[in-house]
Amino acid sequence: FHSTDSDDLKTYFLKIHAPWEVLATYADVLKIKVPFKESDIPHGQDVPLEWLSRPFRLPEKVMRPQPDYFTSPFDKDKIDFFLIKNQDTFFPPSTRNRIVYYILSRCPYHKEDRKETDKKGIKRLLNNGTYTSAFPLHDRNTNEQCESERYHLYKNWARFLCFYKEQPLNLIRKYYGEKIGIYFAWLGFYTEMLFFAAVMGVICFTYGVLSYDDNLTSKEICDPSIGGRTVMCPLCDKKCSYWKLNSTCLSSWQSHLFDNEGTVFFAMFMGIWVTLFLEFWKRRQAQLEYEWDLVDFEEEQQQLQIRPEFETKCTDQRLNRITQEMEPYLPLPKKCGRFCLSGVTVLFWMLLIVACITGVIVYRLAVYAAFASIMKDSPTKKIHLVGSLITPQLATSVTASFINFVIIMILNFFYERVAIWITDMEIPKTHLEYENKLTMKMFLFQFVNYYSSCFYVAFFKGKFVGYPGNYTYMFGKYSRLRNEECDPGGCLIELTTQLVIVMTGKQVCGNIQEALLPNWWCSRKARKDQYSRWEQDHDLQNFSQLGLFYEYLEMVIQFGFITLFVASFPLAPLLALCNNILEVRVDAWKFTTQFRRPVAAKAHNIGAWQEILNVVAILSVVTNAFIMAFTSDMIPRLVYLYAYHPGSEATMSGYINNSLSLLCPDISPICCLRYRDYRYPPGHQRQYSHTMQFWHILAAKLAFIIIMEHVVFVVKFFVAWLIPDVPSEVKARIKRERYLIQEYLHNYEVEKLKIQLSQSFIIEPKPEVCTATDKHHVLSECL
Repeated sequence: FHSTDSDDLKTYFLKIHAPWEVLATYADVLKIKVPFKESDIPHGQDVPLEWLSRPFRLPEKVMRPQPDYFTSPFDKDKIDFFLIKNQDTFFPPSTRNRIVYYILSRCPYHKEDRKETDKKGIKRLLNNGTYTSAFPLHDRNTNEQCESERYHLYKNWARFLCFYKEQPLNLIRKYYGEKIGIYFAWLGFYTEMLFFAAVMGVICFTYGVLSYDDNLTSKEICDPSIGGRTVMCPLCDKKCSYWKLNSTCLSSWQSHLFDNEGTVFFAMFMGIWVTLFLEFWKRRQAQLEYEWDLVDFEEEQQQLQIRPEFETKCTDQRLNRITQEMEPYLPLPKKCGRFCLSGVTVLFWMLLIVACITGVIVYRLAVYAAFASIMKDSPTKKIHLVGSLITPQLATSVTASFINFVIIMILNFFYERVAIWITDMEIPKTHLEYENKLTMKMFLFQFVNYYSSCFYVAFFKGKFVGYPGNYTYMFGKYSRLRNEECDPGGCLIELTTQLVIVMTGKQVCGNIQEALLPNWWCSRKARKDQYSRWEQDHDLQNFSQLGLFYEYLEMVIQFGFITLFVASFPLAPLLALCNNILEVRVDAWKFTTQFRRPVAAKAHNIGAWQEILNVVAILSVVTNAFIMAFTSDMIPRLVYLYAYHPGSEATMSGYINNSLSLLCPDISPICCLRYRDYRYPPGHQRQYSHTMQFWHILAAKLAFIIIMEHVVFVVKFFVAWLIPDVPSEVKARIKRERYLIQEYLHNYEVEKLKIQLSQSFIIEPKPEVCTATDKHHVLSECL
């Protein structure tokens, strides 16, 4: 133990060092796997055109800081069986700090003559304020030219100039532990897979740009003789006037960039891409489990240890059948009461989100009329120019999206604290249970918070409008707030606008928060004089137990954006790819220079996030099918092209006139008005009821949803069946390693027995005549 005073004479540091005897004892207790023989299994076959990947590689000493070994659980009684070249470096840094923290978390601090057995562990001392913090020390500073692991991580991993390089996962695992290593392995793999989705999205967008001039629908809207003579019904009561169809010329061109034939293919591609991503990640994860000795790993006792908060709040005791000791527990009536209170609180905050979305919708309805009145017939040339470029629909959509994003960020600030408070209220027993419950609640909040506005635009806006003379109002007819209509080009462009603003805004704010705030914190605490390493680490930000939780949450929310609504914005994977390239290096920089060194922990997978990703992947197939059917204008155009086109040749000519219904009001100075729907005109025996074309389009939409979902799901399940979760090579390596471990252990025991036998024969005097019976007796005693 070493104690020292700080420069401020207020903070006292206690440095704890674990000698070899302690490390060996607890390595035996924790059954930590250590090397006993260098592996003779080759890493893999040479890949063709391997020289193409050389610019992306790191030096071998960084990628593999130590050779591959066959490993076996440490046994203190067989210490000569293992490859112990140097006791100081035999256990890697992550293992050393994990053992020390394991001891501290169980060390009692009550007097021996008292029965205060609950006074145990460093976490209780941190909770009651005895200690302010407990953390492992970093290596030397990153700016020193020394051969330390931290310096290699900073030089080859944490700098943005290395963005195109592979990550030194083995060195990350050795320095920070397997749990952090698994996160960066998953983030890197996710970023690599995004590259293929981004390339396909760019191809789809390029197709929309190149087919710009072939878009007859937009040409008819922009044509002065067609769109210029088509007068549309007002989109709101009183303040809105009649408008010409060609005023939406620009938005129809913009809509074509994302709403074209290639979008259908891209939506189906993304459904298959999600499956490939999840299946290949399982294989990558299995490979890491083997390489990092996590094949037979079970959740650490550190994760299954009872939380101090549970012991404090639960005063009831009962006998643990496994340990045969009395332990605290939460009675069933109290557990049910807390669960019901938690459920009501979750429901309340979710309804608050719905209320905020409703408020934004009311804003859309009210402000649209204001924009419409400002932008029409303005005497100011500048405003008239803006009004000709930006339609009232687009202006309302953009401003509403920005307001919605601000509301999302404000609610997100509260939801983080509410989710933690609700989880604490349920009093989870173990740290693993706490993390899983918090993960599910936080994701549920974030899912509703970030995606509800996109769901509204995609599936509700423009679907319940009514028709002239019988419009549908949001809060009843007396509210005078008519439900929103979609632009003649469809609601897809508004969904694209919403998605771009929310997704881009979240990523920009997240990067600013991650990059600038830690730097500001450290510069505020920095001192010019030289001071000890533990004081330097103390001035860094604390990496909390939920540090990785927020990193996973950010990426999973992004994963939802690029899968659930990708049919409306094919460039979403490209934005995610650019963000993640930066995210990897920002996170690496934070871990290396801005955060205290976290306590190493083991993990063989990404935990509850795996199931969340699976659910999002399945839901994305459904949402994209509905977006293509009901939000996009693709199906009505195809029905017209193949069933309702004029003449014998399939053409889109006349589609705009076909898709607009007639209204001839008596009081209007204009002969006939048009509105977007498929209804019979006035004077028809079934006036204002839906035409047969409407039902044909609806049937085609439902058929498209069924066909697309079944095709994608069949391909998904076939791909999942075709790709095994564990590569055959890894299975063979695991079996061979187990076989070799048994062989070497057997040979070790035989050699040890030979040594014992030889020593016994040397020590005991040999009789002059030794019969076979005597030899058998001596051998049996030794055995």
